[in-house]
Amino acid sequence: MLPSLTSLDDFRSLLAQADGADQTAIDAAVVRNGQLTKPPGALGRLEDLAIWYGGWRGTDRPEIKSPQVIVFAGNHGVTAQGVSAFPSEVTAQMVINFEHGGAAINQLAKLAGARMDVHALDLDQPVQDFTQRPAMNEAELLAALQAGWNAVDPKADLLVVGEMGIGNTTPAAALAFALFGGEAADWTGRGTGVDDAGLANKTRVVTEGVALHGAAIRDGLDALGCLGGREIAAMAGAIAAARLLHIPVILDGFICCAAAACLQRTCDKALDHAIAGHQSAENAHPALLKQLGKAPLLALGLRLGEGSGAALAIQVLKGAIACHSGMATFAEAGVSDG
Repeated sequence: MLPSLTSLDDFRSLLAQADGADQTAIDAAVVRNGQLTKPPGALGRLEDLAIWYGGWRGTDRPEIKSPQVIVFAGNHGVTAQGVSAFPSEVTAQMVINFEHGGAAINQLAKLAGARMDVHALDLDQPVQDFTQRPAMNEAELLAALQAGWNAVDPKADLLVVGEMGIGNTTPAAALAFALFGGEAADWTGRGTGVDDAGLANKTRVVTEGVALHGAAIRDGLDALGCLGGREIAAMAGAIAAARLLHIPVILDGFICCAAAACLQRTCDKALDHAIAGHQSAENAHPALLKQLGKAPLLALGLRLGEGSGAALAIQVLKGAIACHSGMATFAEAGVSDG
């Protein structure tokens, strides 16, 4: 069982003290990989994925039996600034759609054999407009982190986290800008499809928010409180909980990676258990993946969110695991290894 979070400093300490992958399992998986009936390196990155996954699960012959997909939903006061092509009411409407099994993520989670959970976080109380004041105070941020922390099933063997929140590419862009610098325009994209005027407005909002809070941001958690949202913080809390539980994570698109970046900028080893599921069509996602040091498994032009790209990437990881754990060794197959 995971401990409850008593403070943000408690969260920082737990993240910093989390142990790493099982080196014995990694070494054994490397040996097994070298004995499988294939030329060395013939399965390319699939081989590395299987070894990485086995290290976090503590076995040289892993399986994926219980993947979990969690979608967190939250609303944002900054939408009053006109940063989205859709109204905030759509967030609650989409939550109902998730609960009734009608969204893309429902289909992809089902295809992957994953349990899917949906958590709506105070949709009737959007976080504050971060151009005016911090998005969340410490208690609100801690509660959102705890919501994600508690949502992870300790029995899961793989985790995907996704989000729904009208306007949330704006806080994601602000987080990336605050954490990695450059220009606001480098990190701000069209999200749900705003026009040129809308993009210029979003860039202004991101610029103003980071200028207002920049001096108060010491690490990723500070940035999350000043500029984030409940669903973004909950994703961060879930990813962190998975780290302590040795549950590998597949990261989704730009918003999920912005949440993950807040963890990495708080503790540099916080994402060792995570891989990038895909590179989305949001223009700043490749740059954010580069900052995280994550190479995506897929690049299909997706920009939906919801955890959809990461859920689809479960199939790639399952393929890697199936080959690694199910293939015969040269000795077992009676084949000469040359």
